[in-house]
Amino acid sequence: MDDPIISTATVADVPELNQLVNSAYRGDSSRQGWTTEADLLSGLRTTEADLYESLANPQAQILTYRAEGRLLGCVYLERKEAELYLGMLTVSPDHQTGGIGKRLLVAAEEMAKGFGCQMITMTVISQRHELIAWYERRGYRSTGVTKPFPDDPRFGVPAQPLTFVVMAKSMGEGQSR
Repeated sequence: MDDPIISTATVADVPELNQLVNSAYRGDSSRQGWTTEADLLSGLRTTEADLYESLANPQAQILTYRAEGRLLGCVYLERKEAELYLGMLTVSPDHQTGGIGKRLLVAAEEMAKGFGCQMITMTVISQRHELIAWYERRGYRSTGVTKPFPDDPRFGVPAQPLTFVVMAKSMGEGQSR
């Protein structure tokens, strides 16, 4: 891919972001990649209304990754005092394993440092062992804290009881690998 661009999403990106995120996490299209939640949850991962709301939050932004004019990835970032919350790290199912997720993670870490954040935190569904291992290889660690999965169909309908593990990385540690 030539000249990939990582930039901040605008409201004009919302329809394309909505399609990307839902295709990567839920439904049959997500099964092409390794980050699918299709066996754990049914329903949508996000909606255009949720994405508009995220972009309206002055403490939040969504970074996009484009190559050859196509939206191939994104990540949600929200400043919370001395921490940066990272969520919705998404790569198009047919472009996973190509390093896009790593590049977005590095961009998020650079932003966290630029904001003066001391830590990046995230929640990951505890049953997603391969994803947790991927983050661990990049210096993220379980904090030992768990959170319940929301009992709200807007976030999907669980096929089994789900919980989140809270993971974190200190910005004093080395860069992502």
